[in-house]
This record gives sequence, C-alpha cells and structure tokens, in this order.
Amino acid sequence: MSRSAHPAGPRHADVLTEGHYAAPPADLNALDEKVWARTVSRGDDGAVTVGGIEVTRLAEEFGTPAYFLDESDFRARCRAWADAFGADADVFYAGKAFLSRAVVRWLKEEGLNLDVCSGGELTTALDAGMPAERIAFHGNNKTVAEIERAVRAGVGRIVLDSFQEIVRVSHIAQQLGRRQRVQIRVTVGVEAHTHEFIATAHEDQKFGIALAGGQAAEAVRRALTLDGLELVGIHSHIGSQIFDMAGFEVSARRVVQLLTEVRDEHGVELPEIDLGGGLGIAYTSDDDPREPHEIAKALGDIVSRECEAAGLATPRISVEPGRAIVGPTAFTLYEVGTVKHLEGLRTYVSVDGGMSDNIRTALYDAEYSVALVSRRSDAEPMLVRVVGKHCESGDIVVKDAFLPSDLAPGDLIAVPATGAYCRSMASNYNHALRPPVVAVRDGEARVIVRRETEEDLLRLDVG
Repeated sequence: MSRSAHPAGPRHADVLTEGHYAAPPADLNALDEKVWARTVSRGDDGAVTVGGIEVTRLAEEFGTPAYFLDESDFRARCRAWADAFGADADVFYAGKAFLSRAVVRWLKEEGLNLDVCSGGELTTALDAGMPAERIAFHGNNKTVAEIERAVRAGVGRIVLDSFQEIVRVSHIAQQLGRRQRVQIRVTVGVEAHTHEFIATAHEDQKFGIALAGGQAAEAVRRALTLDGLELVGIHSHIGSQIFDMAGFEVSARRVVQLLTEVRDEHGVELPEIDLGGGLGIAYTSDDDPREPHEIAKALGDIVSRECEAAGLATPRISVEPGRAIVGPTAFTLYEVGTVKHLEGLRTYVSVDGGMSDNIRTALYDAEYSVALVSRRSDAEPMLVRVVGKHCESGDIVVKDAFLPSDLAPGDLIAVPATGAYCRSMASNYNHALRPPVVAVRDGEARVIVRRETEEDLLRLDVG
C-alpha cells in the first residue's frame, strides 16, 4: 500500500486526556538534543545518523529492533561526572541501568567505579577487569554464595541492608579471614517525587534500615561490635528519575544527624556518606535534568553545611548515577509493521518490538519521545500510540506522540533515551528474542551484546 493510500486518521489534538503532548511540535523532523545522544543528527536527505552512520544502514546490518549506543556520548558523560565530583569524591556507575563487559571496560578507562547488585553483575564486572576495590555490592537479599564471592574478590564495600545481613556478612568475612568494608543503607523517610514503585526512601518498602525508631542507630551499634566488619559509612537512596534537589537536602540532613549520634555515642566519625543515585534524565522535551557539575555543587554544599553545623569533619561523598550516564546515550530502532487508524481517537502504530524490549511504559507508566528516522516528511502530524507486537493490550512503547500522517509499514522509527533499564529488564515474553546492543563511534559500529537466537531459547529448554 502506498503512503497516500492510508485512510485518514486523527491529525492533531489541542489537549490529550492522557499522555505527555498537548499539541504537535512545530517541526516533526527536528530532533530535540535534550532527549537524543550527542552525535545523533538528521542529514540533508532526512535520514538520521548516529556516530556518523545512517540508521538505515544500521538497520540493514544489525536488524530491528535494536539498541544503538553512542559510545562517545557514554564516555563523555562518565568524564563529566568524574570531573564534577573531583578526586575527593567517588562516582559509582549503577550497573543495574545497563551492564556489559564493554561498558565495564569503558568505566574503568574513564575512571569511574561500579555498583553491582547481583552475583551476575559482579561476575560481569570482574570478568571485564574492573578492580574489585572499585566495586560496591548492593542488594536487599544477597545470598551466602554472592557474599562469599564478593568478600573473596575483595570488593571495596558491601552495602548492608538488614540486621540479618550485618551478622551474615561479618560471619562470612571472619570465616574467610577477612575484614570487610561496609556501609549501612538507611531509609530516611523521604519519598521522592516519582512513581510509587521506584521511590525507595520512605519506610514502607523493602530497602534499607529505617532511621525511625532508632533502628539505623542500632544497626550501627551492632556493626561496630563485629570483628568481620569495618563500618566506613552510611548509605541513602531516595528514589529514581528525580529533578528536585530538595529531597537530597532532607536526606543529607538526616544522615548527618545519624553520623552525629554515632560520634556522640561511640566516639567514631564515619568517613563516608553515599547519597545514592536517581537523578533524572530527559525522556521528553518537558524534562529538564541538571548537569553533573550542578548536582555535585548542590550535594557538596548540602553535606558541608550540615556537617559544619554539627561539628563534624565532612565525609567523603559518593554518588551512584546509572540512568544519568547511560540513559541518554542510546535509542531503540524499530520498523513499522502496521498503521491502524481509529476514527476520531488516535492511530496505533505497531512495531517489531514492544514490552519485551521496553517494559518501563507498562511497569512505570513511563513517557517517551519518538521520531521517524529513515526519511524526512512534510506531512501533517497525526496523534499516535506506538505499540508492540505482544499479546497484551498494555504492550505500549510510547503512549501519546505525534508522527507524520504519511507513516507507513517499512518506515523506521526510533525511541530515544532507552539506554537505561530497557535492555536490562528485557524479557523473552511470547518467546521474543532480546535485541542486540550496538555501540557506534566515529563511523564504526560493533555489537557489544548480540541478538538472541531461536537456538538460544531452545538451548535452555531441556525438554
């Protein structure tokens, strides 16, 4: 069917009852630099390029759906965070956002540390050559085997998440003849302005030990008495996709108060404070994330001010950006399969991926942008919902957006800012094959995580 043969669908809307966009953008061919990787641009012929390579060529070579990661952008963001916090602080990349051996090597080369939260992530980090002392191990229920592996490897810190884990880690460290450096994760009663499922510092959730009722103080008390542990600091993480620094200010104030109580009771000034991650990125044009140097100054000022007021030496600050580094560096490329117009409502654009490669829209009600990237179009905008090919009505990639009204099967569209959590949370639902991750840099593209095959699925199915 030719592009002009599609029946007319809704072309525009002043206000949407749900979703992000209130009106179509002035130019559907324009790419908002806030949501795209730094080397992404549209050429004179209308095709979008990343790292100097047209997406049409990338689709021919690597297929769709696929994640394309701008390596130069990733490395630049690593350097920006390292430079912003300087030598007197530590930046731990949160591996849960996206981790591969190539990423570990980039982190090592750019001077960042690494935060892992499972045995698999730890294995990947060690296998790719990250020095163990630059690794922090998180998790609310680390297994005995995982703890043993971490202690044997000599990880720089284990973040303790419960009273049981305090004893467990100490026991394992003593059995191995080690004294393990640890932090205690506390929940400070701050609920970040984010989705309920990713707000992590209020009391009613699974992470950490509450400040309320003196529980965190008791955890410190116990940790200081155990020979297998070297308590070096307090850890706090208040949520994800946060733009407002007010929550960090409240969190820092409460953590410093705990440090003051530790000093007064035990005569010990703990040397580290980890304020976690969770800084937001731009998924749509309305999002306005802060730059690393702004975040570093704000957090540094908060901690210094609170410590000075309490008469404490300022501890070494750690932060854990994951999404803020890898999120903006990648986009997911899809091929349009069907375009279905619902008169007076919207147009459904079905692509060759979906919730198996991006569960965040269904899970968190997340919002994304989308663009036609294989060509330029001067057609009128139409209101669309980009959906996947899975057997779920909730299989939505982009809830509400505008694409050209001449969109047709075979066109390539891309969803930016999918570097964080999309491949990490990808699944084989409907026996879908998880897409590859392709790193692009200076006119060259290489697979860093290959596409799954049907043989991979059958290899795990032992009959």
